[in-house]
Amino acid sequence: MTKLFGTDGVRGTANTHPMTAEMALRIGAAVGRYFRRDAAGVHRVVIGKDTRLSGYMFENALTAGLTSTGMNVLLLGPVPTPAVGLLTRSMRADLGVMISASHNPAHDNGIKFFGPDGFKLSDKVEAEIEALIANGVEPTDATEIGRAKRIDDSRFRYIERVKSSFPRQMRLDGLKVVIDCANGAAYHVAPMALWELGATVIPVGVEPNGHNINEGCGSTHPARAAEAVLEHKADVGICLDGDADRVILIDEQGNVGDGDQFMALMAARWAAEQRLRGDALVATVMSNLGLEHFLADHGVRLERTGVGDRYVVERMRAGGFNLGGEQSGHIVMTDHATTGDGLMAGLQFLAEMVRAGKPSSELLHQFDPVPQLLKNVRFATGQTPLDDAHVKAAIAQAEADLAGGGRLLIRKSGTEPLVRVMAEHADAGRMTQSVDMVVAAVEAAVQT
Repeated sequence: MTKLFGTDGVRGTANTHPMTAEMALRIGAAVGRYFRRDAAGVHRVVIGKDTRLSGYMFENALTAGLTSTGMNVLLLGPVPTPAVGLLTRSMRADLGVMISASHNPAHDNGIKFFGPDGFKLSDKVEAEIEALIANGVEPTDATEIGRAKRIDDSRFRYIERVKSSFPRQMRLDGLKVVIDCANGAAYHVAPMALWELGATVIPVGVEPNGHNINEGCGSTHPARAAEAVLEHKADVGICLDGDADRVILIDEQGNVGDGDQFMALMAARWAAEQRLRGDALVATVMSNLGLEHFLADHGVRLERTGVGDRYVVERMRAGGFNLGGEQSGHIVMTDHATTGDGLMAGLQFLAEMVRAGKPSSELLHQFDPVPQLLKNVRFATGQTPLDDAHVKAAIAQAEADLAGGGRLLIRKSGTEPLVRVMAEHADAGRMTQSVDMVVAAVEAAVQT
């Protein structure tokens, strides 16, 4: 069996291996057996999902597999991914499951797992679960089959938790906020939380139909929200992705601010207030060199990890750090949450706007980014373009061309069959030439 787990659980096109109902049932049985190795006591798992049509299928299949091993299933319905991490821990569950393909299109889906501490599973645990899936799992005795129950107030529990991260004495009265929920998991909770805190809310992407998640909206398509900001003369726009674990911000002029600018803002403030543990920010290899230079000027160290918020969180936990994230908008604040939380990060930005009395455009421009270019090349299953000799030679040449004033990063996506080619350099022309050279070599290797 090919490897199931990628950088963020299991993911693929619905009704195509590995994202089939049959495989979901097997996965449910395997994780149920893994987390119910001690047969004594009550064992429970919480399951959340986003708004994809296939979520119904995977919810039922996972429930069947989990209950077959004696796990009691608590169904949360459509909730953000961070809500699953939160409720896994607060409901004393053995396991949390989120059914979502995050920012991917509606025909994809995925399954993410959280341990009883509310944090995502490690590579080691995923490998052990994968072995159980391959070997098969014996169901429990008929007298020990688990039960399933819907939790009707899961959204409201999450709203209250998110609001608790916002300064208690502060309100959002007078602020006009565009919130783009990507027709995804936060379509109800995000506008509600903002309204309860006093904001004037302009909702976008809050009409999910099972097929339109991330379609022309959300953090991967912020143009729609930017238009709404300008049309309504809003103070700021908050764009979430399909499962609301990432955020992209838009200033009052319609300009987009990514996760690097937000992390720079928060790291500098927390460092000044001596709230930044270890005087360090944890980010991935994708974060801009400009962020690294900005942090150094503020006495903050940048700790880089591989791509994926799970690896950011692992480094944060290992080093005792409390702020990290990704340029793509995963923002992790372990003082408040166990994983990236787009709505919570958005609220922290709004709190900073109120506290500083500054417009979003000023707060979202903390540093001038070093020119950066990212291009993707899609490849077919079974292809290994990065092993091609011509590709290796092109990469070596590009690295030499960029040495001294920038860097080159080549990697396979952990969630899609893509080779990502990224470069940074003060000389934008040299950067573009280097990226195009590598992309051309990869495309040639894919076509052969």
